[in-house]
Amino acid sequence: MPKAVWNGVVIAEAPENEIEIVEHNVYFPIERVKREYLKDSSHTTMCPWKGVASYYDVEVDGQVNRNAAWYYATPSEAAKAIKGRVAFWHGVEVSH
Repeated sequence: MPKAVWNGVVIAEAPENEIEIVEHNVYFPIERVKREYLKDSSHTTMCPWKGVASYYDVEVDGQVNRNAAWYYATPSEAAKAIKGRVAFWHGVEVSH
């Protein structure tokens, strides 16, 4: 089962049939993400074909991994499959 782990804690986990993989990134349904480890970030980036990405900091046991999770609140039509999903990077180990 695909999962995202940071500092030894599972942040997200979902069955294979519930994830989306786009550009080698695993997007987990938000319902499968442990929201208590996500803190809002003001950071955003722009993808030419997906749209504006918003970020979360990942916080585990008082340690913060800045902008380690991202999502597209209003993705473009071409990326609509990742709406309501979260992906991870910056040292978060994602397996699938």
